[in-house]
Amino acid sequence: MSKDDLLKLIADTAYNVGFGAKKHMATFDIVVKVPGLIRFFSVTIGIYSLIFDSLSSKFLSASLLVLGVVSLYISFYNSQKEEYEVAGVELIQLFNELKKLYYRTKQADEEALPELSERLKDIEDKYYQQSISKQILFSDWYCHYKFFWQYQIDWVDEQKHFKLFRDKIPLSFSATLLCLLIVLICWIFLPVANNDLLSL
Repeated sequence: MSKDDLLKLIADTAYNVGFGAKKHMATFDIVVKVPGLIRFFSVTIGIYSLIFDSLSSKFLSASLLVLGVVSLYISFYNSQKEEYEVAGVELIQLFNELKKLYYRTKQADEEALPELSERLKDIEDKYYQQSISKQILFSDWYCHYKFFWQYQIDWVDEQKHFKLFRDKIPLSFSATLLCLLIVLICWIFLPVANNDLLSL
């Protein structure tokens, strides 16, 4: 295996490990922080609805109930939150080891490549052992933010050449935004069109 091939393999593994680490931490963050935010938001709306009648609408009440269901869904992960944190921290450590391995490989001669390749295999084995496959809903979207916008990944990008819409923004997020935009346009313009037809 050539040095360039090994560098690409290290970057591929680093992407998987780093993204996995951030996905575990995203699940941990969602489980820890979101229920508190939902409670704060619900109590705040409840208090202000005593003053403002417009906040006592059926739509807002239904929305608060949906948020309660979301909080209930998140609570299913509560007993495992420490496991996600531990796995996330261990994967971050592996990611940092891969960074060191990457720079060692860049400076290594051909004779050192088999040893470096073996070290890469060891890190990959640890990654597969430490990963938790079940992640919470929307952790993938949050993970993209944490990995691509908060993390120092220039050395991985050196090999992977990440693109904005291809890699940094999740496809499911883009599709959801597009669907919401279509629904919003239909909601705004269809009643206007129907009213114009009725007036003819």
